[in-house]
Amino acid sequence: MSEKSEAKRIGAKLHKNSGRNTKKGDATWDNFCVDFKEVGKSFTLNKDVWAKATTDALRNKLDPAIIVVLGETSKTRLAVVEVSLLEQLLEERDN
Repeated sequence: MSEKSEAKRIGAKLHKNSGRNTKKGDATWDNFCVDFKEVGKSFTLNKDVWAKATTDALRNKLDPAIIVVLGETSKTRLAVVEVSLLEQLLEERDN
C-alpha cells in the first residue's frame, strides 16, 4: 500500500509531502483530515496518536480520521473517528 493508492481508493486528495507543509495530515476526504497507517499485524492507538490526528484536522478546519490498513497480503481497512461524529452522521442520514 501507499498513501497514494489508498487515497485514490476512497477518492481522497493527498496533501503534498504527507502534511509536512501548510496542509497537515496525509489527505482530505470529504470533511475529514485523514492520517493513513499501514501495519502488518497490529497498530497501537493511544492519546498521542489521536491528539496528532486531531491537531492536524483542526489546523485544516476538518474532522479527524485515521485509516488503518492491517495485513500484508489480505488487507483489512478500518476507520477511526469520534463516536459523536459517527452519531451525527447517522442522525443526518436518518433525517
